[in-house]
Amino acid sequence: MLNNKLNKNLRVASSHPLGAMTAEEAFLWEKLDLTRLPRHVAVIMDGNGRWAQKRHLPRIAGHRSGTQSARTTIETCARLKIEALTLYAFSVENWRRPKTEIDFLMALLREYLRKEMPLLQKNEIRMRFLGRLDELPAAVQKDAREAMEKTAGNKGMELCVALNYGGRAEIVDAMNAILSERNGHGTPHRVTEEQLSRHLYTQGLPDPDLLIRTSGEMRVSNFLLWQIAYAEIFVTETLWPDFNRARLLEALLEYQKRERRYGGIGEGEPSDEKPARAAGE
Repeated sequence: MLNNKLNKNLRVASSHPLGAMTAEEAFLWEKLDLTRLPRHVAVIMDGNGRWAQKRHLPRIAGHRSGTQSARTTIETCARLKIEALTLYAFSVENWRRPKTEIDFLMALLREYLRKEMPLLQKNEIRMRFLGRLDELPAAVQKDAREAMEKTAGNKGMELCVALNYGGRAEIVDAMNAILSERNGHGTPHRVTEEQLSRHLYTQGLPDPDLLIRTSGEMRVSNFLLWQIAYAEIFVTETLWPDFNRARLLEALLEYQKRERRYGGIGEGEPSDEKPARAAGE
């Protein structure tokens, strides 16, 4: 296996955008085609609790350790000039967790925004939050607004944090926004895909090309249900706190092996359909 063949502790000096790399990262980097990177990467950051449990630590220790993986993923994607990165931080279903854990997660988010602002500014990252933000604690709403305002003028990657987010809730909110616009106008037209897309939280962003899920779970967990219709899905057994730069590069390499068809047929693949004939032939 690759991990057994390479000394992962060896660091290789480099002048390329990622800076100093381990030997494993350098090996993966050499295989990467920088002209075929996804425009938008979405990540379901799963496995913090199991990571902590394996080490006989409280769940919150897993959440705190996971912030380093988030930092690495954000900085790497920004340096690779990926257009957008969306991280699934807190779902509408997560309110069912113990209050102490929820309070810790909210405090951790606020701490992260304060500590990581220099990194965001250095990498020209713009922040955006997806979800029902008006249902969050007032202090979290304030910090989220300030983070978006401070980074609004940056020209680099758009970092989207899905917070109090649910894919079904997003579609419901989009439909309600359309109905509200039409109220009193008697518009008979049907709702189109384009119109619905314009009212989603992700309005203006390309749909994700690559969805990464850590911890090995084979489900999408109500995340970007509309937007991932044609996303390539990469599932890794790695728990989120262990998801490092090498694992991200592996996911990008796997993405580049996929043939994206969007419902069509592959290049050189025979079609079962007969050629269309012009009328009268």
